[in-house]
Amino acid sequence: MDQKPDELRERLLDLATEHRDLDSAIAALVGSGVYNPLRAQRLKKRKLALKDEIAQLESALLPDIIA
Repeated sequence: MDQKPDELRERLLDLATEHRDLDSAIAALVGSGVYNPLRAQRLKKRKLALKDEIAQLESALLPDIIA
């Protein structure tokens, strides 16, 4: 990644916020009277993709430490 650490941290915060928002959306969907399994599946897939991207960014921000 050729982005600056500050840009990566900002992106990481944006992704974490979206991940939390998806958590809330999924909970609201499940808790509502009308459950749409296809919509829930799409939200969960997006949430997993965000989790993967968050992990990649966190890895990029951590210095390589040789033990």
